[in-house]
Amino acid sequence: MKDRTVLITGASRGIGRAIALRLAREGANIVVAAKSDRVHPKLGGSIHETAAAVEAAGGRALAVVLDVRNEAQVAAAIAAAVAHFGGLDAVINNAGAINLTNVENTPVRRYDLMQSVNARAVFVCAQAALPHLKKAAGRAHVLSLCPPLNLHGPWLREQAPYTLSKMGMTLLSLGMAAEFAPLGIAVNCLWPRTLIATAAVEFAIPGGKALFARSRRPEIVADAAFEILRTPATELTGQCLLDEDFLRSRGVTDFAPYAYDPAAGQALLPDFFV
Repeated sequence: MKDRTVLITGASRGIGRAIALRLAREGANIVVAAKSDRVHPKLGGSIHETAAAVEAAGGRALAVVLDVRNEAQVAAAIAAAVAHFGGLDAVINNAGAINLTNVENTPVRRYDLMQSVNARAVFVCAQAALPHLKKAAGRAHVLSLCPPLNLHGPWLREQAPYTLSKMGMTLLSLGMAAEFAPLGIAVNCLWPRTLIATAAVEFAIPGGKALFARSRRPEIVADAAFEILRTPATELTGQCLLDEDFLRSRGVTDFAPYAYDPAAGQALLPDFFV
């Protein structure tokens, strides 16, 4: 990953930040793209904090204010990345919106937000990046944080609007994988097998921060993302990958260090859609 340029949406905190730091340790150039120009009073984190951490970890960083719902901002962010680093090798669609309500209890504005930040943003970011990813054929990746297709869980009845937005990301990614394969661009999906201790769990899931004791740290997703991105694009594409399973396939056998609270001794909770 040394000197490869990766744009990560939602990189000011959580999984996006963990991926940025993991790639930075390998010498990557990171475009830290998110809405948080200043530290969020509730969620914490900003693009500038992450950018500073990236450079401290050994990478180079460019902090860009980005609302993935705005296609003009997406185009400007990609143009800035190419101008600053000389190209673009990968896009990681990590920014997300979550609202765990059924159809009856989901306001239209929340429905629109989830579709725009989740499924629509994958389309907008990939399309805008495509001319530059073509130039990185063979090492180019589009990686989206979205689940395997699973229609057999309670997520259909209890949170169909959110499910649609996340599985929409997956369907679009699988389609792009087929479309972009002749171009030497890999497109894959990555999802955690267990809950991950992030702001989404703390503020959007019943149980909140108490669930952290039964969660893993974002670093497990970051390590899986690194393994995906360092794989030649022609060797891995069109896959829905779970972090734990993929890391096992790469030789990882000890997952204890990823526990948020190793002393808790509680069984880990599976993530949605698993």
